[in-house]
Amino acid sequence: MKSVWLALGLALFLVSILAPTPTTAATEAEAVALVKKIDELYRSRSSQSTMTMEIVTPNWQRTLALEAWTRGMDDTFIRVLSPKKDRGVATLKLDREMWNYFPKINKVIKVPPSMMMGSWMGSDFTNDDLVREVSLVEEYHVTLDSSGEHHVLTLVPKAQTVTVWAKIVISVTKDTSLPVEETFFNEKGEAVRVMTFTEIKTFSGREMPSVMTMTPLNKSGHKTVVRYEQLQLDVSVEDDIFTLRNLQKRFR
Repeated sequence: MKSVWLALGLALFLVSILAPTPTTAATEAEAVALVKKIDELYRSRSSQSTMTMEIVTPNWQRTLALEAWTRGMDDTFIRVLSPKKDRGVATLKLDREMWNYFPKINKVIKVPPSMMMGSWMGSDFTNDDLVREVSLVEEYHVTLDSSGEHHVLTLVPKAQTVTVWAKIVISVTKDTSLPVEETFFNEKGEAVRVMTFTEIKTFSGREMPSVMTMTPLNKSGHKTVVRYEQLQLDVSVEDDIFTLRNLQKRFR
């Protein structure tokens, strides 16, 4: 009988130390909620936006005017409006498939998964940054540290996640739950690039940063600045926007 009680006591002790406490569960839920908000910040259920993308290098710089539509987390359509030489270049992403259209050669090129981390239009943003093939909530384990001035989220990719980032660290304001900075680390644990969020504006009744600046830490003098000029959330978006036919629509 004594051995039975000892075994029962040991079992209860193990349950008490291994089972997540209410505080831990609440922290995990808060972390996931914060990451979900960041995931959907500029997309919501649907969106239509115009923006500029300024690409800066030590030797040259240029500015693109863009128009974009999103539907949920899966579908994205982006078209270049200017400058004239790039007008009509377009990107379509449906679920996990992505295509680029180049009007000068009148050709649609499918982007393979291996190129999702490649540069979009020569910028410091990757294809994945622009179309969000990888959902942060679904593809990363997340932990939360709220001991400092900001919430700090540390994201580590799950085993099945295809990414070049070994870790992403996101700082989030405590009062508004808006992102301040994202730092991306390679598999050696080195910070490779930083994205900052600035200039809070109100779009569709919601406050959010209107400017995102991506700075590679291994390329001196390089940065790309995306500035939202207009953003409408939860708008009606026609299904035919997200089609290969629309992708190849030519602009004069």
